[in-house]
Amino acid sequence: MSTVFGALRRRVLTPPVSETTMEVRGFHVKNPQAKARLENIGEVFLQGYAYAVEAGSPAEAEDMLETVPRDMRGFAYEGAGMGAAVYDSLPGHSGRLHGLLEGRGRHHDYMIYVGVGWAMARLPKLLWPDIRKTDPLLRWLALDGYGFHQAYFKTDSYVRTPAAEHPFRWHGGHNHYTPNAIDQGIGRALWFVGGTDPDVVTELIASYPKERHSDLYAGAGLACAYAGGVSEDELARFVEGAGEHRWSLAQGSAFAIEARIKADTIIDHTHLAARVVCGTTAEQAASVCVGRRPDTRGQGDSPAYESWRRDVAAELASLSLTRKGADQ
Repeated sequence: MSTVFGALRRRVLTPPVSETTMEVRGFHVKNPQAKARLENIGEVFLQGYAYAVEAGSPAEAEDMLETVPRDMRGFAYEGAGMGAAVYDSLPGHSGRLHGLLEGRGRHHDYMIYVGVGWAMARLPKLLWPDIRKTDPLLRWLALDGYGFHQAYFKTDSYVRTPAAEHPFRWHGGHNHYTPNAIDQGIGRALWFVGGTDPDVVTELIASYPKERHSDLYAGAGLACAYAGGVSEDELARFVEGAGEHRWSLAQGSAFAIEARIKADTIIDHTHLAARVVCGTTAEQAASVCVGRRPDTRGQGDSPAYESWRRDVAAELASLSLTRKGADQ
């Protein structure tokens, strides 16, 4: 069971729930239902964070995380990823993140790595986890999480001043690519900043320099498929608004779909996003992600993660063309 010290860690280290409300953040409110869903996601994230810092062991943290309703459980594991990284940064503490990734959290590894990025945004760089010891492919999701955090909590600088530059370096390699991975996280945050309103999110993305749109749409695609809060008509409008970046949007959605299938947290919206955004079934979208997962040995000038993303987008586009040809 968690100890008195664990409860103290939770009280000291857990951000207040008020930080995630739409009013405090100043985000667009589309309707009460979307607002309630996005705020619930924030609450569940912080619940998972608290479990990770309060528990006496990774296994105990997982026992608590598994009590979260299945459709929201991934967000709890995302919060736990942040909490585990923060826990490991404390003097005399270690092994929480590794334990999560080796235990039942391995089914939520996408989300845990994103949570690590949240911790990086909050911790001094000296206390960042040694990212070189993590999965060389999925570690890029930590930068997605970092970008999400910055856009979510530093919205004036990262969203309302879209031309602003934010230099970043880490020890994960390919520092020329880090802005791309961070933009994918910013794009995911725009789904929250825009209140799941596809028209608002499309306008937000359009305000950034054009060379950033592809990564921003990929992130927004992941969010629209994983977080939901949108109807079929709205998804179709979002796809249309993406224009030439339609398959970047689909790639992000496919990653979200594969993450939910892997973690057994698939919901009705997962199938809807697969059909409307990816133009296929959830199972096929996930299969493309798994089948295109690259070998990370001998990475060249571009990280294998980027090659993976491009291959997934290209195959989804090819499948769509094949289906259209068969229907004619």
